[in-house]
Amino acid sequence: MIKLRLLFLFAPALSSAVSIVLSNDDGWAEKNIRVFYDALVASGQNVLISAPAIDRSGTGSTDATPVQLGSSGCEFSSCPGGAPAIGNNASEPRLNYVNAYPVTAMRYGIQNLSQTILGGPPDLAVSGFNVGGNAGGTVLISGTVGAASEAAKEGVPAIAFSGATGSQVGWQTTTETYQKVYADLSSNVTNTLIKAGKPYLPDGIWLNVNYPSVSDKTCSSASSFVFVLSRINSGSGNDVKTCGSTTLPSESQVIKAGCYASISVAYAANKTDASIDSQKFVVDKLGSYLGCLS
Repeated sequence: MIKLRLLFLFAPALSSAVSIVLSNDDGWAEKNIRVFYDALVASGQNVLISAPAIDRSGTGSTDATPVQLGSSGCEFSSCPGGAPAIGNNASEPRLNYVNAYPVTAMRYGIQNLSQTILGGPPDLAVSGFNVGGNAGGTVLISGTVGAASEAAKEGVPAIAFSGATGSQVGWQTTTETYQKVYADLSSNVTNTLIKAGKPYLPDGIWLNVNYPSVSDKTCSSASSFVFVLSRINSGSGNDVKTCGSTTLPSESQVIKAGCYASISVAYAANKTDASIDSQKFVVDKLGSYLGCLS
């Protein structure tokens, strides 16, 4: 089958901004979340970051009351030792940290920060893009996934993004190819869903998106990618029919196939694959944006 390329890679900013809360588990000052934030803002969206003060990778849906920072302060020296439990960048109040877990930070962004910064409840929540993949069983321990599923529980449609390439680096480092590619892909998925109109997703549903490795020579631009509807766990013929089959490929199958990105539809309650009806809803929303493995 002919590969379907990204439809909105060079699309102009959307005419009506959508309010978005952005979180992760790698921390508010990690480079990936800042590059993604910049891409969403450049596309015309109304965005705030509400993410952990320090790296909270692998914490799943752990939750806790935010506490004052210790002597080391925030990650990458982004806030001083002894800083308050919740704070922001003095020159850009849309960049916020919460010294707790991804779930806590996402919920605080939705319930509190969105009211003062976005002017009301967010329309959408996004998480990531994570340093490292979150395919298959890793969704159960991923803080990036935990943040997205928490948003869905709060009634906000959500997407978790994860990429195989990279390591944790600070926001002030030079932007690498993989970061630019993952940010373009993630903002394209977000904007494609927005363009399809509300409701963006069924109640209690979030999307899990995973990207394969990217380098200067391999999958080096967003336009080289194809998005494929997938499953978190292997299926057996009980999925929505796409690409001539009622069994969707697993996320691992997709991202191991080359320049393909997986999109799975999941329940917030247990982080498992959603029903055929929810899968079909997403297929109808994303339409020709989805392709097939060749």
